[in-house]
Amino acid sequence: MHDPRLDRWAATLATYCAALQPGDRVLIQGSPTAEPLLVPLYRACLEAGAFPSVLVSLPRIFETLIRCGTDAQLSTLSPMEPVISKEYDVSFHLLSEENTRMMNGADPSRQSLFNLARRELRQEAMQRAARGERRWTVTLFPTQAYAQDAGISLSDFEEFIFDACFLNDEDPAERWRELGRSQQRLIDRLEGKETVQILARDTDLTFSIRGRSFINSDGKRNFPSGEFFTGPVEDSVNGHIRYSFPAVFGGREVENVRLWFEEGRVVRATAARNEPFLHEMLGMDDGARRLGEFAFGNNYGIRRFTRNVLLDEKIGGTVHLALGASYPETGGTNESALHWDMVCDLRSPERGGTGDGGEVWVDGQLFSKDGAFSEG
Repeated sequence: MHDPRLDRWAATLATYCAALQPGDRVLIQGSPTAEPLLVPLYRACLEAGAFPSVLVSLPRIFETLIRCGTDAQLSTLSPMEPVISKEYDVSFHLLSEENTRMMNGADPSRQSLFNLARRELRQEAMQRAARGERRWTVTLFPTQAYAQDAGISLSDFEEFIFDACFLNDEDPAERWRELGRSQQRLIDRLEGKETVQILARDTDLTFSIRGRSFINSDGKRNFPSGEFFTGPVEDSVNGHIRYSFPAVFGGREVENVRLWFEEGRVVRATAARNEPFLHEMLGMDDGARRLGEFAFGNNYGIRRFTRNVLLDEKIGGTVHLALGASYPETGGTNESALHWDMVCDLRSPERGGTGDGGEVWVDGQLFSKDGAFSEG
């Protein structure tokens, strides 16, 4: 039976997230597993007067390239890649993995080589988005793999996603607008501020946000979303942090990541599991050892860790800090082939937190404590 919430999902992506206009050139990417959403989204693009193209990928193609390709094959762009990055006005990416651990046995240096070859293309795409020349949305279609990672059944995970995206509401877009308005009030409190300090167990990290802008992520680029983020001043980060949840990247799970910073650079890094992979990613390029993003998670419909960063970085009451590339619209200037979000849970146990809670101070004033924002 067709779930009508899939039509609502597709319509929200087309009209609210991307605000499609007649004549827009649209790319929809996904795997065959995402067909139940891909087809309604294609129809919604047609109804908006756009010109959609569909790129369906087979899950094992990328694994085969990483395992079997030569260095030249890994580092050479196909003719399609610049077209995808430069020619489309709008792109939708429907994440729909059937095996999230597919790359566990691959050589991380080969993954790094693949990413490095696409660094300039990624940076150009980010610049186009910052200039308003390209709109993009990433969403996540429920699969057995994602449900297993989250430790729940597929049917429960489907309902989890519908709730997180406000798709049980008759008008999801209005719920996202409401969240955007509440986040904007918090962003307004941060305008003109200079120094952020994060305090939690095994964490005392300080950095500057002077001259940087916070971006209100209200469901347009990530769906679901619910965060507001900026780019720390690149050479200002000092102190240490322990990330509460395993950091998942490239099909690998790195547990108990701890980083020490001096003048913006990671000078020491440890992990309880997969530490060599952590060091491989830190060595990807010069920018990989600097922070490109700092953000507050603010979707209180997402309460549990799922091992999927699109969801986990939005958990209400958390913060995340990404190693690598900055988003240019924040004022950040760090460039890297890496962008690795890692999440720190600041919620108290009473609020569902995994640790003892934590605090964020801004210019010496308490901004959030134990997963709740202070009164402004």
